[in-house]
Amino acid sequence: MNEIIIATIGTVSSVGVIAAIILYWASQKFKVYEDPKIDEVDESLPAANCGGCGFAGCRNFAEACVKADTLDDLYCPVGGNETTAVIAKILGKEAVEKEKQIAVVRCNGTPKFRTRITEYDGVQNCSIISNLYAGETGCAYGCVGLGECCDACDFDAIHMNEETGLPEVNEEKCTGCNACIVACPKNIIELRPQGRRSRRIFVSCVNSEKGAPAKRACSVACIGCRRCVKACKFDAITIKNFLAYIDPDACKLCRKCVAECPTNAIHELNFPIRKVRKAVAGAQRKKIVKKTSIKKTQTTEKKIIDIVKIAKENERKIDK
Repeated sequence: MNEIIIATIGTVSSVGVIAAIILYWASQKFKVYEDPKIDEVDESLPAANCGGCGFAGCRNFAEACVKADTLDDLYCPVGGNETTAVIAKILGKEAVEKEKQIAVVRCNGTPKFRTRITEYDGVQNCSIISNLYAGETGCAYGCVGLGECCDACDFDAIHMNEETGLPEVNEEKCTGCNACIVACPKNIIELRPQGRRSRRIFVSCVNSEKGAPAKRACSVACIGCRRCVKACKFDAITIKNFLAYIDPDACKLCRKCVAECPTNAIHELNFPIRKVRKAVAGAQRKKIVKKTSIKKTQTTEKKIIDIVKIAKENERKIDK
């Protein structure tokens, strides 16, 4: 009996030792080396896992940073330039600063400008409505208004305005993570550079129909009239499919296109209130004075002519 127990223990022990040797050999044979700097970079990231960098998560982004030759095409929108500088220091690479991106909503179709023609009675979700039909208004391109973009934002940076029925972006909270853009089934949200003093000019419309149908669907839609293109001296505006687009890199924020747009489809953010220029006001005053003086001169000349006529008539009477 004792011999059987001893033999069993010996057999099991032998199998265990052999299995351990095989597992050790396999682990050494197929082990994957991981650079310890990946952990350092991962720890320096904000751990948002938002996907705004273009990778599935912060760990994947850290691996890409370590393996890349440069950080030119790698950027964490949540951490910004500060995080990029930390990563560059860890990896001994050069940090490339990038301008912060802010989400803008390219739709101004409030109930005032876009009349509702149908009523949807079903699951309150933007994607579902967009897949079923064009929407409750005449514009098939505009915001659905059910806030799917708000649900997608992990930073509480976008909310629905109950009065306008459109999403509004909080610039201070927006990280440019791209989540709201991916969530929007109408593709009306766009990332644009923050701009000097956080000022931006963009066409708040994505309707690519011709002018008349677009205007019927929404009174503030872009009608592709090209007046903004003619007004821009920097070639920053292009027209494609009857829709104007302003290149943020070429735009100099002169605001001339805003004044030219007949439907107010071009929006300007964070600019001071426009004031009438003194030169223009002065010219208008001169024009008014000039008109007044001309009228006075014409009146005086008429009086003189009348006096001369009366004098001539009197002379004739005297001669008779």
